Amino acid sequence: MKDKVLRLEDAVKLVSDGDVIAFGGNVLHRAPMAFTRELVRQGKKRLKVVKTAGAHEVDLLCAAGCVESVDAGFISYETEYGLANHYRKAVQSGNVKSNEHACYTVISALRAAAYGVQFMPVKGLMYGDLLAYNDYFKMVEDPFSKEPVALVKAITPDIGVIHVQECDAKGNCRIYGPKFDDVLISRASQKLIITTEQIAPESKMKMNAEMVDIPHFLVEAIVHVPNGAAPCSCAKKYDIDKNALSKFISIKSPDEIDSYVKTYEVKDRRFVSRRLR
Repeated sequence: MKDKVLRLEDAVKLVSDGDVIAFGGNVLHRAPMAFTRELVRQGKKRLKVVKTAGAHEVDLLCAAGCVESVDAGFISYETEYGLANHYRKAVQSGNVKSNEHACYTVISALRAAAYGVQFMPVKGLMYGDLLAYNDYFKMVEDPFSKEPVALVKAITPDIGVIHVQECDAKGNCRIYGPKFDDVLISRASQKLIITTEQIAPESKMKMNAEMVDIPHFLVEAIVHVPNGAAPCSCAKKYDIDKNALSKFISIKSPDEIDSYVKTYEVKDRRFVSRRLR
């Protein structure tokens, strides 16, 4: 059996410059932040980010100059922290292309990819102006009713990255608390990388197989990285680190970005599977 458990550095090497990369989690909850920071350390470029509702991971990648485009329904911090200003400035300057969606159109685009079709119809797009601003949307005639219907082009991530509370060494994963659109990302992505708080015995997963959210055969690589969502939250493990987020939001220079990422380096990289030691 292929050994899927990798060091964080090696898992991030699976990402190529220019890849379409979808991140699990939602806003400040269970975002794969350790993986995001390693993308910055390795200087990945021209990434095409996909996220239903994102915040810190997208803001950090834009601040570090790693992003070419973002397909998302919402990019902002929660009320207490305000806007994702590094993302906003990158879009305003033209360094990052924002393909604006509704959250549900991102889900529909991923669902089309998971189903192996080229598009998904979305009724609600008929009533907004997103059609005028995103090339992923088209209005066509419904061949059955002859009425107009909007289509969303499939988004097939080259890489999906999801942080979970636990998985076994094969890659069978359990997500505790809200699952957001992570299960869908696991089905839509060409390759799936899992970062996990804990690697559980395979026997534990077998005892309650019906609780497995992501099966092993979808998983390309596993990284054991406790606190891998910090400074965002991870249900049943830890809450948002308000001080860390506030410090990041106040950052203005590239040197400060490098310093911020380095403060997490030891924590991100210190956990290695026993079989790799």
